[in-house]
Amino acid sequence: MRDTRESRLLLVLLIAVAFALITVDIRGGEDSPVDGARQGAATVFGPIESGVSAAVDPVGNAVSAIRDSGERHDRLAALEKENAALKARLGSDDRSRSRLKQLDKMLKIAGRGQYGIKGAEVIAIGAAQGFSWTITVDVGANDGIKRDMTVLNGEGLVGRVTTVGPNTATVLLASDPDFTVGTRMESGDELGFASGQGDRPLRVELLNGKAEVKKGDRLVTFGSQADRPFVPGVPVGVVSRVDPSGGGLTRTLYVTPYVGFTKLDIVGVVVEAPKKDPRDTVLPPKPKPTPRPTVTVTVTPSAEAPVDGQNQQEQ
Repeated sequence: MRDTRESRLLLVLLIAVAFALITVDIRGGEDSPVDGARQGAATVFGPIESGVSAAVDPVGNAVSAIRDSGERHDRLAALEKENAALKARLGSDDRSRSRLKQLDKMLKIAGRGQYGIKGAEVIAIGAAQGFSWTITVDVGANDGIKRDMTVLNGEGLVGRVTTVGPNTATVLLASDPDFTVGTRMESGDELGFASGQGDRPLRVELLNGKAEVKKGDRLVTFGSQADRPFVPGVPVGVVSRVDPSGGGLTRTLYVTPYVGFTKLDIVGVVVEAPKKDPRDTVLPPKPKPTPRPTVTVTVTPSAEAPVDGQNQQEQ
C-alpha cells in the first residue's frame, strides 16, 4: 500500500475500531458481543495452532526427556549402589556363616579332647624361615602362645608353632617335608611316625613291620613328652594305601590327612594339654557303609524250548 493521506486515515480508523472492540469485550465479560467472532476465529485458526504446537512439542519433550533422563540415571545409580552393598552384605554373611561353622567344629574337637585352645585367624600362607609349607596366625606371645605348641582346626592336626612374635606366630604345617609327628593307630597300639610330603598323602612308618593295617584305618597323634610339641589324640588322617610287607623292621603307609592345608582360615593353638590321653574319642564318627542292592536273576524256560532228556525233532 502506498503511503498516502487516505492510507494514513484508514490506519488511524482501524486502530480506533480495534480499541473500541477491546473495550466492549472487556466490559461485556462472558456476554461480550464479540464472543461469537472469537469462537469463529478459534475454529479457523485452531488447526493451524495445533500443527505449530505439534511441530514444537517434540523439542520440548526432548528437553523434558533429557531432564528426566538425568533423574532416572541418578535413581538407577542409587539402586545399583544399594544392590552392590546388598551383595557385599550377603557375601559377608556367607563368609561369616562359614567361619562360624569352622569355629563350632573346632570347639567340639577341643571339648571332646579337653584341649585348652586359643582361637586364631590365618593371615598369611607361604614360605617363612626357610619352610615351604607354613601359615601365619594373628596370635603371639601377648596371647600366651609359645614355640612348639600343637595347632589344630575343626578337622584335625594342622601343625606346630615354630616362631613366635608379640602378636603373630608362624606354624609349620603337617604337610611340610620337614614335619614329623608320632602317630597311633585307632583301636590299637601300633605306633609310627608321619612325615609330610607337600601336596601328597602323609608317609607313615609303622614301628612294627608285621602290623595288620588296611585301607580306611585311622590315625591320631601319639603325643610328646610334656605334651610339646604335640598333645595326644588329635586326628591325623585315614590310611589310603599300604605298602606290601617285605619282612622289614617297619611298614610304610600312606595317609590322607583330615585337614585341607590349602584352605585354612580358623585354627586353634593348644595352650593347655588334656589331663589324660583322649585316645580315639576325638575322631569323627565312622562313615556308614552304603548298602549295595542285590539283584536275583530268575530264568524262566520258554514254552518252545525242548524238555530235558528229549531231543528236538528233526526238521
